[in-house]
Formats: sequence, C-alpha cells, structure tokens
Amino acid sequence: MTAITRRSVVAGLAATAALLPDRALAAWPERNISMLHGLTAGGGVDVSARLIAEGLSRRLGQQVVVEPKPGAAGTLAAAQVARSPADGYTLGFIPSGHAVTAATYKSLPYRSIEDFTIIGQVIEFPFVIVTYPDHTIRNVSDLIQAAKTRHEPVLGGVPGAGTPQHLLIEYFSRLAGIKIQVVPYRGGNQSLTELLGKRIDFLIDPPVALIGQIKSGALHAIGVSGETRYAPLPETGTIAEAGFPGFSITSWMGVVGPAKMPKEIAERLNKELNELVAEPTTIERIHALGSEPKAGTPADFTKRIATDIERWNKVIDEAKIERI
Repeated sequence: MTAITRRSVVAGLAATAALLPDRALAAWPERNISMLHGLTAGGGVDVSARLIAEGLSRRLGQQVVVEPKPGAAGTLAAAQVARSPADGYTLGFIPSGHAVTAATYKSLPYRSIEDFTIIGQVIEFPFVIVTYPDHTIRNVSDLIQAAKTRHEPVLGGVPGAGTPQHLLIEYFSRLAGIKIQVVPYRGGNQSLTELLGKRIDFLIDPPVALIGQIKSGALHAIGVSGETRYAPLPETGTIAEAGFPGFSITSWMGVVGPAKMPKEIAERLNKELNELVAEPTTIERIHALGSEPKAGTPADFTKRIATDIERWNKVIDEAKIERI
C-alpha cells in the first residue's frame, strides 16, 4: 500500500467516525425512554406524567415509560436523573416542588438548574383557597379582615411544612400585612378532613383535589392564586382582584433531562412537547385534571424555575422557616 493510499484510507475512516454521532442522533430514539418523577404512583404528578408520556410515545415512535421514584420530597428522582447518561433515554418530569426543595433544603445532591437540561414546561394550574360552606369568610377580603380583627388566630391548613401551599400562605401574609397561623398536616386528605370538621378556617390545594366538592357545595372557594380567574370557577375572585395587582402564584410541571444532552435531542423534545400540548385531545385531557396546557421554550422554563427558587428563598428567609 502506498503512502498516498494509506493516507486516503485513514482519512476515510476518520470521516466515517465523525459521522457516527450525527447518525446516532438522527436515529434517536431507538429504544424505550424512561421518564422519572419523585411522587407516588396514582397522584396528580404521576397522572400528568403518564398523559405526557403517552403522547410523546406516539409522537416519537418509542415507548416513554413513567417510573415513580418517591422519596425525600422528589429529590431522589431528581438526583437519579442528574446522574444519568445524557443520551436522551432518561428524562425527568418535575413539578414546581422542584423549586421549593431548592429553597427549603440546606443542601441537595444536585444543582437544581445547572445539573439538568431544561426541556420545557407542559402544565400549569393555580391554587384554590377553600373553606367550609357556612364560614363567615366568603372571599379573600374577608380572610384579610378576619386575620386583622379576630381575637383567635386564623388557621390555614397545608399538606406539610415547607410545601408550596405553606410558602404561598407565608408570602401572601407578608404582602397583606397579616398573620395567619399555618397548620401543617400529613397530606391534603388530612387537612381536608380537619376543614370539614371546622377545626381550621381554610386550606389551599390544587383545584383537581377540590373541584368536585366545590361543585357539590361541600366546600366554598374564596379565592384562586392565579393572575386571572380559574375557568371552572368563574365566580371565584383572584387574590389580585382583592387589592394585590399582579399577584400570581401558580404551580407547574415540565420535562428535563441530565445536563449536556445533545442539543438536537433537546430541541426535538421541546418541539414535540409544544405540539403535543396544542393537540385538542391533549388540551381536553389536561383540562380534565384541573390544569392548563403550557408550551414554551427551554429558556422560558429555565426562567420560571429560577424565579420561583429566588422567590421561595426570600419567603423562607423572611419567615425564618428552618431549612431541612
């Protein structure tokens, strides 16, 4: 073999090797994709994750398998995603609690933004404030007035200390210049039982957990935390309408992957998610969960996570809540 021939062969092999990554990316996905989340099977996050995974499976031509990994407020699943190979075959489905744990935990086994490829938000919903039907508090203004004038404290139930609901009450209390005594329970069912027993004044939870009992008259909705009124409860005013223009705290869910995922895969996933949540059938199914579809860019979702982390860190510092 001449020197020229050898050089030609070597150059050809190098060119072929350089094409392999591009061919692998073009073929992605070639097998099942795992989508991890950190909450229990059958809960709101799990149901939402399965809805999104089903749509992605159809659009990608490979099965997206949801894997609940509950524990440590979702941080175990997030840590596993962060440590996984960045090849597009492991994704994370994160709720807004991802930003809450970033603020409430003294340390985490991952960085809440930098150790992930932020792909896109898919779902958003407000929190609903409810009381029992014959309570004298009928709206947000009544709640503020009661907190200012009652001799006994106004009691607000939340499904655990350090939850988004807890921090929302702390944030609103400081904004309104009032004092509300937060009562943490072991989950939303326990706080609901206490409210129906008239042992607390109100509770805050996602609408999917409350809408049925509001519609039946077992609960009375006094306010929602979003910027605009919640479509299934058009008669219920917002906190913003009660004298706090611009007030908007909503919960969200979205998809991430390990840091340094190939750009082409991340862009493909974002495109598929945005198109998925625009499909009429998907919109209908998301609405049935009490939520709204939410499309956007990775930059949009990154900003949303960062803004929430900053807000909750400030609330925790001002309220002197002990970090875990």
